[in-house]
Amino acid sequence: MRKDNYKPIRLDSVQALRVARKRPDFNAAWEALDEEYAALEALLAARRDAGLTQEALADLMGTTKSAISCLEASFRSDRHSPSFATLKLYANACGKKLVVQLV
Repeated sequence: MRKDNYKPIRLDSVQALRVARKRPDFNAAWEALDEEYAALEALLAARRDAGLTQEALADLMGTTKSAISCLEASFRSDRHSPSFATLKLYANACGKKLVVQLV
């Protein structure tokens, strides 16, 4: 592939979501993931607030950066769910306490 033929297309995620929301059943599927994305956002916010990279968090948890990456990605997948003990360890390494609420 020649470099002069490469013309990247900028992703406009807001527009892409707007278009996707017009597809049948998209909104129901999107809303079905609310709990997973809220949990993921809580984990990422805890790590960010603690000023930790995945690598630094992995060191505190006694694991690898790859394991932290997989853990964070698991919230977007049906293949694997982290254990309560793992989530508690993650929270504690970020200086937080894990609390589960049913509302």
